[in-house]
Amino acid sequence: MAVAHRGCVLAGYLLLLLLAGCKARIHSLTLKNETRFAVDLNTFGFYANGTLDVNLVSLRLQEQLVNYSNYPVGFSLSRSRVNGVLSYTAEETETCPLTLTKLTSTEPLILFLIDIKTLSVNVRAIGEQDNLLRAKPKAEAPKGLRKTRQEPANAANTPDVSKPSTNRDEKADDPDNKLNKDEKDDKSVESNKDIQKEEKPEVEETEFQLGKNKQLTLALDKVNGSYNFSFHMVVGLLAEGLYSLKFHYCQNRVPGVKFPYSFSVEVTEVNPDGYLSAAEIPLSRLYICMAGVFFTAALVWVYTLMKHRYSVFKIHWLMAALAFTKATSLVFHSINYHFINTKGHPIEGWAVMYYITHLLKGALLFITLALIGTGWAFVKYILSDKEKKIFMIVIPLQVLANVAFIIIESTEEGSSEYYLWKEILFLVDLICCGAILFPVVWSIRHLQEASSTDGKAAMNLEKLKLFRHYYVMIVCYIYFTRIIAILLKVTMPFQWQWCYEFLVEVSTLIFFVLTGYKFRPASNNPYLQLPQDEEDVEMDEVMTESGALEGISKVKKTCNGRERQKESTL
Repeated sequence: MAVAHRGCVLAGYLLLLLLAGCKARIHSLTLKNETRFAVDLNTFGFYANGTLDVNLVSLRLQEQLVNYSNYPVGFSLSRSRVNGVLSYTAEETETCPLTLTKLTSTEPLILFLIDIKTLSVNVRAIGEQDNLLRAKPKAEAPKGLRKTRQEPANAANTPDVSKPSTNRDEKADDPDNKLNKDEKDDKSVESNKDIQKEEKPEVEETEFQLGKNKQLTLALDKVNGSYNFSFHMVVGLLAEGLYSLKFHYCQNRVPGVKFPYSFSVEVTEVNPDGYLSAAEIPLSRLYICMAGVFFTAALVWVYTLMKHRYSVFKIHWLMAALAFTKATSLVFHSINYHFINTKGHPIEGWAVMYYITHLLKGALLFITLALIGTGWAFVKYILSDKEKKIFMIVIPLQVLANVAFIIIESTEEGSSEYYLWKEILFLVDLICCGAILFPVVWSIRHLQEASSTDGKAAMNLEKLKLFRHYYVMIVCYIYFTRIIAILLKVTMPFQWQWCYEFLVEVSTLIFFVLTGYKFRPASNNPYLQLPQDEEDVEMDEVMTESGALEGISKVKKTCNGRERQKESTL
């Protein structure tokens, strides 16, 4: 238990450190010296009139070593009706999506190709589109600027140079920007650069209907060697779906070639009802309703324990603590989603409470299931060495799983460690689920051997039957929540993917109720009848056969010193 305590403290420190960088649905990602050819920035389900804001703050590339005409760099925005794992990238593993000119599947696609030579972003809309794009188009260079660069040095003395600039922009007539006739050519070039800088802020953002404009050219700015641009997109009525935003560096797709690049991007996604994705909008109400159901079930369980308090063991109160912890975790989870939906990010205090209760719930769940599987406090009070090893494995793994869960929740999807911790969480969770089955299997094997050797075959067969039911319950719970529910999530439409969480919570509730019913503290429960000594069994048989004590009840005190139960002797 000391290992579990140290693990909980470590997880608590980690979650406090990680919450400082948690941005939730207002994403901010910075990658330095990255070599991946594709970076998954985010996946979000949009309803009609939802908005997507992407701001590429800075992008630094290898300008001399890479031919970006053959190996482009930029963003792709794909739309799907189901989960993002079925997007085009699963099919086009060898071809860079930025080089596509037509659809290879039924999913619409929007490409943003960055051209550093012309300082422009070429937008290519593929497939049926109903989105509205708002961005700054690329403006042509002023005619006066082009002429000045081509004219000889005395061209600065001619009055015709400033006239096109005057018609192009009123700021060119500013006295501060006019040149004296005696100035040199280098001053003329610097003045034209100043005019160009003053013209950039005047290029206003323009709205483009992507259904009509399949090819667009946006402005790309360069500041101190880094490139930046931004765009704002409004989802149309016919364009609802699950959108996946990715960054591509096609050069690194070539085997053996890895050029580093760095970029910083800010992404904000908003639906008409808040910052949550379409599949996450109902989750706040779902969690608070399920918290009420679990809390009610916990109260019923406590009432049952109080009613049969003379046949209650410590494991029963541990089961009650698990039910209350589960309800509390769902309450904080609901509050966390509420603030994410309204503010775009979680409130750190509520998020910390949710992570703490989630950690406790996970640890209590596997500890309780393993203790029930070993029969601890029901038929024995000492765990064997191999059963103790199970707990020495499960408890640290549960702490690791909760740390991985906290890191996943607090890390941007595009970061390299996100998928590493996601794989760790999946693997550790499966190991824990498999580990808690071993005590049940050992107990079943022990009861099978005991039923054929001792004189208490009927009692052992009843326990064996109950253990087999418990084994089937655990296997069904693991299989449904870890496999079936995930398959349903992948195949469901994007707006119904919240049903995955609903099925997981309902299956957990059913599993808790069945486990409580099977191991209820009732006198007629065969599993809770402690084994008697052989002498007591023989004495009961003698007294029954003689008939001398017919109608007399014997008071039996169990070995735990708490239960007093009357048994009629026939």
